[in-house]
Amino acid sequence: MLGGLRFSRSFLTKSMSKEFFKVNEVGPRDGLQNEKTFIPTELKIELINRLGKCGFSSIEAASFVSPKWIPQLKDGEKVMKEINRYPNVAYPVVVLNMYGLHKAMSNNNVTEISVFSSCSEGFSKKNVNMSIENHLNRTEEVVNEALNKGLRVRGYLSMIIGCPYDGKTDPKIVARTAEAMLEMGCHEISLGDTTGVGTAASINKMLDEVLTVSSADRFSAHFHDTYGQALANVLVALEKGLRSADSSVGGLGGCPYAPGASGNLASEDLVYLLHGLGFQTGVNLEELTQVGNWICSVMKRPNASKCSTALYTKSHFN
Repeated sequence: MLGGLRFSRSFLTKSMSKEFFKVNEVGPRDGLQNEKTFIPTELKIELINRLGKCGFSSIEAASFVSPKWIPQLKDGEKVMKEINRYPNVAYPVVVLNMYGLHKAMSNNNVTEISVFSSCSEGFSKKNVNMSIENHLNRTEEVVNEALNKGLRVRGYLSMIIGCPYDGKTDPKIVARTAEAMLEMGCHEISLGDTTGVGTAASINKMLDEVLTVSSADRFSAHFHDTYGQALANVLVALEKGLRSADSSVGGLGGCPYAPGASGNLASEDLVYLLHGLGFQTGVNLEELTQVGNWICSVMKRPNASKCSTALYTKSHFN
């Protein structure tokens, strides 16, 4: 027992049962959106295609937002038209409003969208210049139209633990916001520790509240590794019954509107943990590490995955 948390024997037993855990790769969108230098469209397409061969269930491929806000992702339409599609892989795109939805719907290759809401009033006003309530009302209009057109919709919540503007986030606000997005028709809610300030204790407390509004299979963990806590927090989510998490190849990315929020959880490290616990993910770890090393090399970025670093060192010095 540590800090009031106890990992049960039943959890350890169940985790060895070859249960499936869904890993949502968000690198092509969340991992690249902060880059100041424009990344060629062809490179984005190649990254998605290489990731598609690794066995992911979901690869967040693009964003249909105004180029004024996120210029790095202005080529979403071309990306979605030209990527290779692999069987049983979803390729969701992010939309923030009706403008983005209509652009996405004009692309016949889009079958799933992701929408956002903040759990912090300060961040909501900084990000979309609206209160949480007003933004949820706008988002509901987007979700309704998307569902009417036959698209699947996934919801993102940001600032679930803390916010650079408002401080600590009340878990009850997270639960209420999650419930609102589920009632709109989102099939899954991604719980985003956007600034990476979460610890095992704060994640546990938040999930205790959130899981009063729906079952664990409706939620996904999106934990940033800013303070090195992401994998520990994933273990808490596992104990609570979550079987889905977001991660980014090579640990690329963060949030462009959250100061200090660098560092998505590296997909390689997440997959290594899950395979070590006996979960099935469908992801080929060796192929994934090769993709991570490749994209980090091309972008001249250090690979944030400790798993990749260890495997690379082992292969070159044995």
